[in-house]
Amino acid sequence: MLVKPRILLLVHRVPFPPNRGDRVRSWQLVQWLAARSTLDLATLADEPVPEETWMTLRSLCRRVAIEPIGGAARWLRAAKSLAAGRSATEGLFASCRLRDTVDAWSRQERYDAAFVFCSSMAPYLASRGLSDVPLIVDFVDVDSQKWRDYAAKTRGIKRRLFALEGRRLGRLEQQLCRQAKSVVVVSEDEAELLRASSPDAPVRAVENGVDLDYFNPNAAGALHGANPHEIAFVGALDYRANVDGLTWFCEHVWPELRIRAPSAELTLVGRCPTPAVLALSKIPGVSIAANVPDVRPYLARAAAVVAPLRIARGIQNKVLEATAMAKPVVASPQALTGLSLVRGEHVLCAAKPHEWVAALQDLLDSPENCRRLGQAARLHVERHYRWSARLAPLDDLLAAAIAPSEASPIADRASATCAVAWSDG
Repeated sequence: MLVKPRILLLVHRVPFPPNRGDRVRSWQLVQWLAARSTLDLATLADEPVPEETWMTLRSLCRRVAIEPIGGAARWLRAAKSLAAGRSATEGLFASCRLRDTVDAWSRQERYDAAFVFCSSMAPYLASRGLSDVPLIVDFVDVDSQKWRDYAAKTRGIKRRLFALEGRRLGRLEQQLCRQAKSVVVVSEDEAELLRASSPDAPVRAVENGVDLDYFNPNAAGALHGANPHEIAFVGALDYRANVDGLTWFCEHVWPELRIRAPSAELTLVGRCPTPAVLALSKIPGVSIAANVPDVRPYLARAAAVVAPLRIARGIQNKVLEATAMAKPVVASPQALTGLSLVRGEHVLCAAKPHEWVAALQDLLDSPENCRRLGQAARLHVERHYRWSARLAPLDDLLAAAIAPSEASPIADRASATCAVAWSDG
């Protein structure tokens, strides 16, 4: 009887539904691992968890543990973590109950590998039962650099705190690089950043894909009449980089565009808008569609989609999803980093306000340009951004992590059968 390798997956946020950037990748990872292993999932929730989420995850995993981390106590844990010389991030994602669950699971049996999604889950590896379990870490992005970028865009005490967080996360990333059998990031640019601080790290870029069946301009439920005057932004409206980019766009680009195209409308689509984002709806022509169950109708009806990020790490799912919907995208250079989309052929790139205005005015004035750019983008992501192809390198990484060794008879057993299990997946 075939015995699949037993994998423990630690994820910093419930991976379903895939309605924000980190969940898009972690949800694909859950499905990929579940097809190739006996999977236990330990994760955290900063919002209520619907029954559908529990049922979906339990259908794929042998065991699922989800512990809440919301509320004011979370920020107290972050402050304590800073005071103890660690990063605030480690405190924000700390849960005694989840730690106890991981301890109990790792005592009950030896895992063939542990897979950690994001550096914030590193403290859970302190469990004695995981001390000699092969480790794979998916950093996704190099978070330490993100906080350094935030520091460069702020002043005063925030600048100092963000810089401190960057330094401490950098130290944590280096520790994990020394500990892990394999380290994964979302793009080659992120891999180069990590190699700069950890030259010997076993780093590999495993890029994101896009669900081409779900984000399909011809799919049932996605067909809506296009509004030739509407521009859309889709993304988490409580994410600092998105808030910063939208605030800049509405202050420096939108007023001039409205002068040139008075009928233009901007719709901000996403979860949990902050007060700063809500204030943008007072600007003429700007509206907010908050916490919608499905973003596809908003993408389908938009004439163009914008990604005006000034701070960006890794790969922007919002760009991939819009291009998969055959929509013309205007994006900042930062939002296009790590993507193979050709500027001028698949997407338009704008950095300065006048470049943004010119690109968007051109699209609003020419439905044919919108159609041409959108179709070229869709064809490109069909050829290059299918999840099955993007995740393929993980097969070799997981096989290497649990390769036979004299010290690990369980790993011998798992490695002997995993090739068959993976080919079946």
